[in-house]
Amino acid sequence: MSDALDRALLREDLAYHQARVLLLVTAVAGTAGHSGKLDGLTKLAKLDFLLRYPALASTVLDPLNPRDERLALAPEELAAPTEVEAPMTRYKYGPWDDRYYAIIGALVGRGLLRYTKGRRGSVALVPTPQGKRLAADLANTEAWETITERCEAVAEASANMTGNTLKDLIYERLADLMDRPHREVIQ
Repeated sequence: MSDALDRALLREDLAYHQARVLLLVTAVAGTAGHSGKLDGLTKLAKLDFLLRYPALASTVLDPLNPRDERLALAPEELAAPTEVEAPMTRYKYGPWDDRYYAIIGALVGRGLLRYTKGRRGSVALVPTPQGKRLAADLANTEAWETITERCEAVAEASANMTGNTLKDLIYERLADLMDRPHREVIQ
C-alpha cells in the first residue's frame, strides 16, 4: 500500500485512536504534576495535538527540544511538521477531533479508563488496572514504542499545566497555524 493510503486508513481506524489516547492518559496519570489523572477534555485535546504533531511539541512546551530522543522525530516530520497521519481540526478552543467522545466512551465502556472528578467540576480520566496493563503491553511493542515515548515526553513537559494554559501556549506560539476558520483541518 502507498503511504498516503496507509495514512488515510489510520485516520479512520478508531482502534488506533483508542490505543493512542489510552497511552496518553496512562502517561499523564503516571507523571508527577498531573494529580494521577488527565484533567479535562481541553487538556486531552491539546496534549493529543502535541502528540500527533510531534515536531511542534518543542515550540509549545519549553522543557522539550526538537532533538529530544523521546520525540524520535524523523527528518520528514521536521521538514513538514503539519503533514501528520491523523490531522486535527481547528475548533473553538484550538485543535480538536470530533471522535474524542466515541474514543473515550469506548475506552470507558471496555473498562480501560474511568471517569473521575476533575478540577472545578470538570471530567477527568484515569486508567483502570486493566487499562494500565494494556498500555504496558502496547508500550512493549515495536509498533507503539515511539508513540509511548512521545506520550511520556509530552506528559513530563506539561506537568502542572492546565488545559487552558496549554491552549493559550498553542495560540501564542503557533499563531499562524491557529489563524484559520473553525472546522478547517490543521495542516
